[in-house]
Amino acid sequence: MANQTIFDRVIAYLRMIKVSHSVFALPFAFTSAVLAADGLPSLRQTLWITVAMVSARSAAMGMNRIADRKIDALNPRTNKREIPSGAISATEAKLFVLISTIVFFIAAYMLNPLCLKLSPLAIGIIFFYSYTKRFTWASHIVLGAAIALAPLGAWIAINGVLSYHILPLVTAVLFWLAGFDTIYGLQDIDFDRSHGLYSIPQRFGKHNALIIARVFHVISWGLLVVTGVVFHLSIVYYAGLSGVALFFWYEHSIISKDDLSKINIAFFNANGYISLTVFVFVLLEKL
Repeated sequence: MANQTIFDRVIAYLRMIKVSHSVFALPFAFTSAVLAADGLPSLRQTLWITVAMVSARSAAMGMNRIADRKIDALNPRTNKREIPSGAISATEAKLFVLISTIVFFIAAYMLNPLCLKLSPLAIGIIFFYSYTKRFTWASHIVLGAAIALAPLGAWIAINGVLSYHILPLVTAVLFWLAGFDTIYGLQDIDFDRSHGLYSIPQRFGKHNALIIARVFHVISWGLLVVTGVVFHLSIVYYAGLSGVALFFWYEHSIISKDDLSKINIAFFNANGYISLTVFVFVLLEKL
């Protein structure tokens, strides 16, 4: 029984941080690492990049759940989440965030001095996002910037310096995330309006929000093309981008302002395939 209780609590924490969503950011971090190393990074670098990414994301999700716990309790879509439902207390969640943040700082220290110097700024941006929906509809863009720290951080982890070369990929990730988070936000448009929360769907309506999401994704795909130009990638990479374009098209083809029933398919499947496809074809290119 004790083991079952421990197991249940572990599962609750994994649900709280949406560990399954790691497929979104991690492949782009590894893509950046492969580009920075011009091949495979060392095992040590790969290990500490993974620890840094997972711990930063865990801290971010934990902080988001803490910040939104009262809002989540009021929203029928989210009131079964771990803190509102009582599966995890706010105090336990705060301890989890603290531990995750410490692990992130340790990982940054193990990578290189610049990673350590920039780690408080990265955590600050990540935590800041959790409060943006209270005052700006651009919260999706802030979230995109927070997730875009993954490829930026991985580049610095390998090279130890900032460089303009990685910026097209970083910005592509920003617009990719902002686009699909805008689509995801369509689910809460009525709740946001009635509770004084801000989002692109709440501000511009469903139809215009879908147009904005498409524009974001066109920009993202274009910046992935620019990434290939900057790094002198071959036809192998651009073949992968053809698949990415199809996933973007599919994501938008199954969602309309009158039918959001497939929003989870668009959110989980299509976007997971996009990040994985970019990583796989960059890896094939470099190997």
